[in-house]
Amino acid sequence: MTLPQPPETKQKSASMRPVKGEFMPEKVVPAALWGLAAVTGLGTVAILVPHLLQGTAGIGASFVVALMLFGAAGATWHLFRRTRSESRQEVLLREAFHSVLTPQLITDENGTLIMANRAFRGWIDISNQSPEAALAARFSVTPVVAAEFAQVKAALKKGQPGIAELPVVRGGKIIEWRRIVSRPIDGFPHCYQWRFEDISERRRMEKAMQDEQSKLVDFMANAPVGIYAVDQHGLFRFVNKTLAEWLQATPEELIKGDVRLHDVLRDPPKGVAAHAIASGAQGELRGEAVMRRRDGTMFPVAITQTIVMGDDGKTLRTRSIVRDQSPEREWQQALSVSEHRFQRLFAEAPIGILLVDNKYDVMECNHAFHAIIRRPRGGIVGTGMADLIAPDDRKGMMARLAEVLGGVDQLKPMEVRMLSDREIITQVFVKRFSLVGKEGAGEQNGLMLYFIDATEQKHLQVQFAQSQKMQAIGQLAGGVAHDFNNLLTAMIGFCDLLLQRHKPGDQSFNDIMQIKQNGNRAAGLVRQLLAFSRQQTLQPKVLSLADVLSELTNLLRRLIGATVKLDTIHGRDVGLVKVDQGQLEQVIINLVVNARDAMPQGGTVTIRTRNHKQETHVLRGQDDMPPGDYVVIDVTDSGIGIPPENLQRIFEPFFSTKEIGSGTGLGLSTVYGIVRQTGGFIGVDSVVGKGSTFSVYLPVHAAAEGAADAKPEEARDDKPGPDLTGAGTILLVEDEDAVRVFSTRALRNKGYNVLEARSGEEALEVLAKEGSGVDLIVSDVVMPQMDGPTMYKHVREKWPDIKVIFVSGYTEDRLREQFTSGEVIYFLPKPFTLKQLAGKVKDVMEEGR
Repeated sequence: MTLPQPPETKQKSASMRPVKGEFMPEKVVPAALWGLAAVTGLGTVAILVPHLLQGTAGIGASFVVALMLFGAAGATWHLFRRTRSESRQEVLLREAFHSVLTPQLITDENGTLIMANRAFRGWIDISNQSPEAALAARFSVTPVVAAEFAQVKAALKKGQPGIAELPVVRGGKIIEWRRIVSRPIDGFPHCYQWRFEDISERRRMEKAMQDEQSKLVDFMANAPVGIYAVDQHGLFRFVNKTLAEWLQATPEELIKGDVRLHDVLRDPPKGVAAHAIASGAQGELRGEAVMRRRDGTMFPVAITQTIVMGDDGKTLRTRSIVRDQSPEREWQQALSVSEHRFQRLFAEAPIGILLVDNKYDVMECNHAFHAIIRRPRGGIVGTGMADLIAPDDRKGMMARLAEVLGGVDQLKPMEVRMLSDREIITQVFVKRFSLVGKEGAGEQNGLMLYFIDATEQKHLQVQFAQSQKMQAIGQLAGGVAHDFNNLLTAMIGFCDLLLQRHKPGDQSFNDIMQIKQNGNRAAGLVRQLLAFSRQQTLQPKVLSLADVLSELTNLLRRLIGATVKLDTIHGRDVGLVKVDQGQLEQVIINLVVNARDAMPQGGTVTIRTRNHKQETHVLRGQDDMPPGDYVVIDVTDSGIGIPPENLQRIFEPFFSTKEIGSGTGLGLSTVYGIVRQTGGFIGVDSVVGKGSTFSVYLPVHAAAEGAADAKPEEARDDKPGPDLTGAGTILLVEDEDAVRVFSTRALRNKGYNVLEARSGEEALEVLAKEGSGVDLIVSDVVMPQMDGPTMYKHVREKWPDIKVIFVSGYTEDRLREQFTSGEVIYFLPKPFTLKQLAGKVKDVMEEGR
């Protein structure tokens, strides 16, 4: 049969191009044959032409020679056609070899590459190494794997085929399994073919089968019937746990001991084999017997026994099932208990379970599924599965059910939203099972669906992510606020210095005051950032919410305007709280103003106070509120409400739904920061179109502690104070040049001798020179290299009597966390004015006098 010849083309396809080093007979042989034919033709012409020119003399001999040469030419042409046909077959065979999807390789006895198909080259890189070295490296992850691969190679050396199944490991994990088949090639001595079949899926299936077998063994051990197997001598070879318990023994005692089948029968049959339960027992036998327990009591049983012969035709083993046939009443009671147990396993399982037929209609469901989906059983059973799934997830879920029903195993659970009056997110596992169909329908496949309510977990994940984001924003805000406090301290301080030279009436006075007032406004914004990040300085005291609201009422009415009604409702015996009064007032004002803005057409704002006892942990927003006694401030409006998509972001700084220019976006974030720093919690409930309620929970404070609380120190700018001049030597440690220059000039103007240092190290050098001549140190907290607290610890070792005032844009609580030995420290928050700095210095200087 002649192979069809391919059409000639100017350029062969890439698949037909020879691999480097391969022999190409379809090129070499035809060229040689063409050369031989050409020589033959030229020889013939050379012989005949002279004779033709000379006449007929000798033409006979020449004709014979010519015939011989033409015969040689014909033979040459036939050999060429045959060689050309064989070359095309070789090309076809080589292309077929390269097209095989399984990696294949042909090597010689030294491991040198003869031919490798494209699948092999795509599977392993042999561009820089020999195939044998590449394979040895791939199959040498463990000594065992390397030894098995070496055995395959050793078999080839002996001229024998080799087979091995080896893993391919990458990154410490098995990524695939390969079945290696190597064999010598018949007719080609010392040439070997290698084939590397991908058996990963088969190995995974074998593992799944092993797991199922383990489950089957466990099922047999705990089956509600007795199961045993004996050999031809009647010795037990297998006994399940159920039968062993009936006999008041353990499986090990029956199998490893000398107990025989007839030993546990009350009346063993006479004249039968040791394994038989009746005479003439061949094949499958059903019968009744009475078994004896260890304590001598009896119980009737029904035994179904099958005898299986071994491969040798001599040994045998029985497969026997034992059913207890105790008195009918006990049997029915046991059956009822068993049915009740299995029904409870289904009905009271902690996860939702659905049984679905092959038309995806619900056949049965348990109580847990009722609780998840919040539907009665009558509204679930008989319903199509698609009608229980939210529309967005319906298509994907039904497609997955069809795959599992068709035989595809589900490897991962699906996340599915159920159709209900609330958002329900579930993790769904799907298993296929067989069920008995109607008469004539035979056995059919159905589905068992397991539902785990993941709604709360999903919400917690979202809340945790939101909490992490808020924490990161808080850290950023706190850092920005600290740097701004340094700038504002210098701006406000230098304004104070200028105001000492430019009194009211001076043409520059108003300009300076404008700068100072805007600096104070900027300081207010910084305080809001610090409030959000919980890094502001608080001065708490014990307060009654009724007193605070009474003082605020008039101010609140002016803020909300005439179109909004303000109602205040005080609860009975509302507890006291320990908070910073100014910050608490800021919280209430921000919430009331926010409520006013939510009612552009007017409405009612209600402030209600009440006691609240929290029995268990509960989430308020993204924060976990522990059990305890709380005082609650509810601020309710009748406004437009907050859309659900915005509820998770309302406490973020600079997030606002108002028009541009209508707010800074710091109002609610400031409220959140103040409440959390005070130890409280805040939550919000809102219905679009009906209004919102913000609830602030503050821990109740014991009233007896109120008398010991000192009143918060107020700013000295607006109150006339005593003479702030003084005398003494002050060491000023500040890395910010502008703050240090202002503070130095301010203190020198008040009569103090000021020594300057830019860092903690430089301060220690100054103290080493001045020694005890320094009366007071005013130091920043955060400085490069050695910070303020570290410097203070060195100062105490040599000069324990020197007092230190720390200035910082962070909170005093954050500073005191670094001191655990009861050190007496003084604190002045940034930004501070000239009067505040001078007043604090004089108070500390005079404290010990």
